[in-house]
Amino acid sequence: MSEHHAEQAEERDTESAVRHRTRRMSGRDPHESGRASTPLELLFDLTFVVAFGTAANELAHALSADHIGSGIAAFAFATFGITWAWINFTWFASAYDTDDWIYRVTTMVQMVGVLIFALGIKPMFESVTKHGETLDNDVIVWGYVVMRVAMIFQWLRAGRHDPDRRQACRTYVVSIAIAQVLWCILALVDLPVGTTFALIIVPFLVEIGGPALAERARGGTPWHAHHIAERYGLMVIITLGEGMIGTMAAINALAQDGLDWEIGLFTFAGTALTFGIWWCYFSIPTGEILHARRERSFGFGYGAIGLFGAIVAIGAGLHVGAYYLDHHSKLGLTATVLTVVVPVALFIAVFYAGYSLLSRSFDAFHVVLLAVTVVVLVVPVLMARSEVDLSWCLLVLALAPWVTVVGYETVGYRHNVAVLESLTD
Repeated sequence: MSEHHAEQAEERDTESAVRHRTRRMSGRDPHESGRASTPLELLFDLTFVVAFGTAANELAHALSADHIGSGIAAFAFATFGITWAWINFTWFASAYDTDDWIYRVTTMVQMVGVLIFALGIKPMFESVTKHGETLDNDVIVWGYVVMRVAMIFQWLRAGRHDPDRRQACRTYVVSIAIAQVLWCILALVDLPVGTTFALIIVPFLVEIGGPALAERARGGTPWHAHHIAERYGLMVIITLGEGMIGTMAAINALAQDGLDWEIGLFTFAGTALTFGIWWCYFSIPTGEILHARRERSFGFGYGAIGLFGAIVAIGAGLHVGAYYLDHHSKLGLTATVLTVVVPVALFIAVFYAGYSLLSRSFDAFHVVLLAVTVVVLVVPVLMARSEVDLSWCLLVLALAPWVTVVGYETVGYRHNVAVLESLTD
């Protein structure tokens, strides 16, 4: 290349760094050094703060009104839609983020879809928890379809610009399109709530089956392992925010008559529980494992639906505790404690199962940690049955994730070392 042409190329590179002109979606380098979340991705995540916050708030209302089964069903439905939309965008962005003006505008459309989705969560909950004849999921579906149609456009563009991976991109397009048609039919046809929830299985299977087919049988996409690990970690932090919100709600209820020791106890319990969950999650070397074993991405990626849901539900449970303390709950003390114990138990179960699937390993020490954790989960329930104050029950419950933290920092880290060493074999 001549010196003149080299200068022109350098000028084009400089321009592309400061001007968001149209670029080809030829695929990012999956081994790109220093790959990190972009400001646009972080802005995109803020809409999910709203969506998760709305779902947690509605779950707390439902549980405190003693609509337990229906509240959980509505929360599961909402959580799947929220999480799945985020997962799809995240993996696409990891593979094809061009950060040009078309990509940015399309992402903005998806953000609008998330907010529309969030607007539909309350009426959907009410139709389920108040035993309506039909599921009021219209607004949720329209918001979801806005998000997913925008993704169809993104995948079509990627398929046009990246011929080597066109089959994979088309598979995404077809599966998303079919699923959206099915979602729209379910929204337009007024069926009993139970029937609608049963039929939801069909578009659900189409949604999760598309990526599996595209990545495993159609060539896959160039997603970046460390970038994906960071993005999931950031979403864990966002969902943990619901725990802090629930803690603050309880503090506000307690502080009506001034500050006292009970407020301090509840504050410490809620914060310790949230912090312990954070420590647990970030003890796993996710990026390193995915980088070396890309085929393990599905268990990790799909498992996050249950993980995120459990963490958000913990925050909702703490919010139920606030309603109990403020005498605005139909639940008794034991049931109130269980609204936090159950999602904590679910988090622990998904966390350990996810680690075993991701690392393809088994550590007998984990059985010991799980056994001790089960004891810690049972004790607060027994305390509540003995009419011990809620704050003390939650303080003991807050020890549950710390069993894993202490076990990892003293002994369990050795297993992680062995897992990382095995990746180079």
